[in-house]
Amino acid sequence: MIYSTLKANKLLKYLFYFGHPAQYLFLRETIKRLSQSDRHQVTILIKTKDVLETLIRNDGFNFINILPKHRGGTTLSIALSLLRRILLIIPIIIRKRPDLLIGTDATIAQVGRLLGINRITIIEDDYKVISNLAKLTYPFTQTILCPEVCQVGRWVDKKVGYQGYMKLGYLHPSIFTPNEQLPMKYQLGTRYVLIRLTRLTAHHDVGIRGIHGKLVKDVIDIIEAEGFEVKISSEGELDVRFKPYLLRIDPSDMHHVLAQAALLISDSQSMSVEAAMLGVPSIRYSDFAGKISVLEELEHKYQLTFGIQPGYELQLLHRLKALIKEPTLKSIFQARRQKMLTEKIDVSSFLVWFLEDYPASFNIMKANPDYQIIFKTHKVSETL
Repeated sequence: MIYSTLKANKLLKYLFYFGHPAQYLFLRETIKRLSQSDRHQVTILIKTKDVLETLIRNDGFNFINILPKHRGGTTLSIALSLLRRILLIIPIIIRKRPDLLIGTDATIAQVGRLLGINRITIIEDDYKVISNLAKLTYPFTQTILCPEVCQVGRWVDKKVGYQGYMKLGYLHPSIFTPNEQLPMKYQLGTRYVLIRLTRLTAHHDVGIRGIHGKLVKDVIDIIEAEGFEVKISSEGELDVRFKPYLLRIDPSDMHHVLAQAALLISDSQSMSVEAAMLGVPSIRYSDFAGKISVLEELEHKYQLTFGIQPGYELQLLHRLKALIKEPTLKSIFQARRQKMLTEKIDVSSFLVWFLEDYPASFNIMKANPDYQIIFKTHKVSETL
């Protein structure tokens, strides 16, 4: 399929596949802008994962849930789920006849290759972190679209790196403005700290450790001793000791609540990046600390987050005490956020261009990566 054929079509058809809420949030603004044009037709496929279906339904988009039941976390169940997705997606693609397939899942790359359809794999994790998924995906995809800082192993010829992060696709100040009144909806005061606990059951989470019960208790004690309220967001069942702290929230409100938190303590890499986009300090406690290029850049170049390996609980507690006692913490981190934003592009505007002009946009970016500067935010004055 060549560029002239795509551009000559009166209607450009895009098919997006999402297997995680973060993937959808990244492309939500892009899908919204594409859907507003008479030149485009958008199909959304998903599988059940956390609040993904709720988010899309709340946004009013039509979608097809091809796997409404949660898969298991074993290697066998993951492999069977991949095969099932392939068998379910092929007839949909044949019926819809999209010009371009977009997603993170290996299914999109493999089916696209089989049917001779243009395909883009969108990721934010390094090859070494998602090597199993990458081995199933990268040989079959045409393009790996990711932040410049990401490493894609030997597949650099397929990589298009952009000056930004996936989370800027929905948390850039040109798109997202926190509702300062919204925390009151959940009886939150003006001084609260969020703790985010994940299930750690994704394909790349095997053997990964996060925050355990005793550490949660120690963290809560420090936070409350400084007069801050504690709320816990948890993917899994929460220990009975901590249920009084459970934050029951509409998923669409989470970023408004996160934006006005004093601090985030988490074993979620995704939410740690989101906090950085909003200028909220975060401490992440996980075996992934020190291993993910996006978070390493946010930590060491912009000082917006702090990663601590399991086994170093005292280091986490000392860092927490230092941050929570800092009276100018919010202004310090907002200044760091401003520096980051001025050096990054408006990711959603870049994405709309890249998808509309694909595959010519791939050739342009490979020949001149600095072309993306036209999407750069020259001055960011928004504050939280």
